[in-house]
Amino acid sequence: MAKKGDVRDNVTLVCSVCSEENYRTPKNKRNTPERLELKKYCPKCRKTTLHKEKK
Repeated sequence: MAKKGDVRDNVTLVCSVCSEENYRTPKNKRNTPERLELKKYCPKCRKTTLHKEKK
């Protein structure tokens, strides 16, 4: 069970090239209110691409 006032949330990262949902990662909503953008490996594209936080 989550603690009261828990600010960490699991977000899904989507490949910006092929729109494949590849990763889920925790994010602190209080420290980083904007959307995450990370360079991660996409197995479908078979290369490192920009992954953005899903809406």
